[in-house]
Amino acid sequence: MFVTVGPGQYHRNAGLLSDAGLYIKRFGTTAVLVGGNLSRKVIDGPLRQSFSENGLTLKHSLWFGGESSQTNIDRLVEQLENETFDVIIAAGGGKALDTAKATAFQLNKPLVAIPTIAATCAAATPICILYSDEGEFLEIGRNSKVPELVLVDTNIILAAPVRYLVAGIGDTLAKWFETKCSIKKAVPNAINQTAIAIAGQLYESLIQKGEKAVSSMNAQKATIELNDIIDAIILVSGSVSGYGGDDCRTAAAHAIYSGLTIFPEIHHTYHGEIVAFGILAQLCMEGTDEEEIKTLIHYYQQVGLPYTLQQMGINGLTDDQWIALGEITVTIEDMANMPFEVTPDMVIKAVRQADKIGTEMLVVSN
Repeated sequence: MFVTVGPGQYHRNAGLLSDAGLYIKRFGTTAVLVGGNLSRKVIDGPLRQSFSENGLTLKHSLWFGGESSQTNIDRLVEQLENETFDVIIAAGGGKALDTAKATAFQLNKPLVAIPTIAATCAAATPICILYSDEGEFLEIGRNSKVPELVLVDTNIILAAPVRYLVAGIGDTLAKWFETKCSIKKAVPNAINQTAIAIAGQLYESLIQKGEKAVSSMNAQKATIELNDIIDAIILVSGSVSGYGGDDCRTAAAHAIYSGLTIFPEIHHTYHGEIVAFGILAQLCMEGTDEEEIKTLIHYYQQVGLPYTLQQMGINGLTDDQWIALGEITVTIEDMANMPFEVTPDMVIKAVRQADKIGTEMLVVSN
């Protein structure tokens, strides 16, 4: 048995970036930064200052390319394979971190992740979600590495738009709904039962503290609830996949997310926001009582997650588009983790039903 539980070390504190050099220097004295344009701009000053104080050199600061695509990974590998440096630093959100994780894997370099938003668990997982250069989901890449070190500066997370945290809540909610579904196909053992227990605790934490964490972001206050939700999204969520392995993988919610990315109008909606809607569709697919789905939507309303196609920019699909959605979604490997065979018609019916329930509640709330 082989299990990658999560990153080697995880540190989270307000102002942590000013001490980044202290942590990073154990990997060497020269580094390359890979990340988003805004993320690199945000961390550049304090990172370079800390490097200077600790005798480190930042040799390059490179844009990851905008999409976690093979094109961008190959470009970075080509840029860096003949360079002499000790460690790669990844900064940004999920796509930037995944691109750097795949690059570090190919170059066989230590990796330090500095998430600048709390929107996914990308900093704590050894996989890379691959997209086309246009942003359409392609596959889950395994030629990726989990970071040796994750540094989370609460002040940086707090300064980001609150919508990222909300998206992170949506993505993390899926750990419970997908894990308790996909594990039905597995033989119970100590490790996968630990994964489902963590997923259940994650769900309880999100329900109990999610709304307060969002309020903290809006108020620009680093509260206990916000810190807990940041840790839940970035670190604990990733450990569910780590312990669960192939027994506790993403399921229909993420498959539906991937299927919906064929529509360009949804590309302005964040990953976790789309996954949150995918949870509702998965529940419909499983035959969950409508009142239970409505209870979850009430929570979405409290934290600000979308629960209709319209809220995600999809204002109507043609018959051909519905057919394409169903046919593509069942080919996504996540869907194979469902404990029953899923057909394109089942996908279409579930998405329509979730959208119908959500639209009715949207009308009522307005």
